[in-house]
Amino acid sequence: MLTVLALLATACSGDAESVATLGSSPDVTFATQEPVESAATSAPPASTTIEPATTGATATSSPAPATTVAEPLGDPAIALVQVGGAEQPVDIAWRNGDPTAFVVERPGRVVPMRGGQTGPPVLDIGKITSSGGGEQGLLGLTFNAAGDRAYVNHTNDDGDTVIAEYTVGDDGSFDPASRRELLTIGQPYENHNGGNVTIGPDGMLYIGMGDGGSGGDPERHALNVSSLLGKILRIDPAPSAGLPYTVPADNPFVDVVGARPEIWSVGVRNPWRFSFDLATADLWIADVGQNEIEEIDVAWADQGGGRGLNFGWSAFEGTARFNEDQSPDGVTPPIYEYRHGDECSVTGGAVYRGSIVPSLVGWYVFSDYCSGNLYGLRVEAGVLIDTLLLGKAPSVTAVRHDLDGELFVLSANGQINQVVAA
Repeated sequence: MLTVLALLATACSGDAESVATLGSSPDVTFATQEPVESAATSAPPASTTIEPATTGATATSSPAPATTVAEPLGDPAIALVQVGGAEQPVDIAWRNGDPTAFVVERPGRVVPMRGGQTGPPVLDIGKITSSGGGEQGLLGLTFNAAGDRAYVNHTNDDGDTVIAEYTVGDDGSFDPASRRELLTIGQPYENHNGGNVTIGPDGMLYIGMGDGGSGGDPERHALNVSSLLGKILRIDPAPSAGLPYTVPADNPFVDVVGARPEIWSVGVRNPWRFSFDLATADLWIADVGQNEIEEIDVAWADQGGGRGLNFGWSAFEGTARFNEDQSPDGVTPPIYEYRHGDECSVTGGAVYRGSIVPSLVGWYVFSDYCSGNLYGLRVEAGVLIDTLLLGKAPSVTAVRHDLDGELFVLSANGQINQVVAA
């Protein structure tokens, strides 16, 4: 059985921590989507819960034959059609002007996928990548707007997170000699490494960092602004004096004494996958929960896009009070949360902006690793107005959109499926 089965499941359900009853205590204030230093507050939303469906399928060691693997369950009605396969796929990315899909394989390879066929790796860093511990490996990939630079997130032989840059040729090949390490971030435990890297609409590089691992944020990294762990980071990949990257001047903690200026948002536990809405630039974050609650967070572009936001961990798990010694003030609550049942580990997630399924446009589509259930959320004016169970796929590791806004679903058993109309 693939070791990737543990990738997300151990991120939450293996942590032996007690969790408070869902709901906030009466003296807690939740911030609106303003920077941390803002005093604006509002009440948290009521808890929204998906009832668990059937248990997710067990992953196999090789991709299954191409097949439709989802039943149409409503309007919008979708199906999943297998368009390719890879070994332990955990991410997929595209670059401008190139129809090739670049698939990230957790052992340390990036393979091109064209016409449903994968070719030889365009990057193989397996010798410098640790893929043990259930949540380590080559975890993320993104390209700059020009398509001539790629950025990867992987764990090195010491188990630390490394963000590295490669030049990319016109044919999509990565130049190994061009490797340039931007950041190396120490990891105290093997789990909660985050893994997401994304070039935002502003051209900056956004990096998802878990809280460092174990369970319950034992070293209290997530709300500590002197630590890069438990954060969404934002950097300019261009070198600056004394650094292999540049800290954007408008980052919220640039002038805060003792804070790391690379921080964009705080209070995340393990933001395994996040993405920007192609139409609105809103930032959607799927943050893996502890033992009880999974959550979806949104940073609205017209309210700062996450600048200085506090998403609450580990003062809260979802909207439930968690570590009492962490301040409950100034927290932006999730747009959506659900309790564990057969589900246990949220897998983001992208807003559909394609043309194949017109009725799905504007829906945020995500999954849960343990159940494989595929869900849609519809939001209007910042308010959740509808949820829908769309279908099912085995042990989902990522839901990603291509440059046209079409959605692809990756599974631990090797399947790469595309969302189509039923």
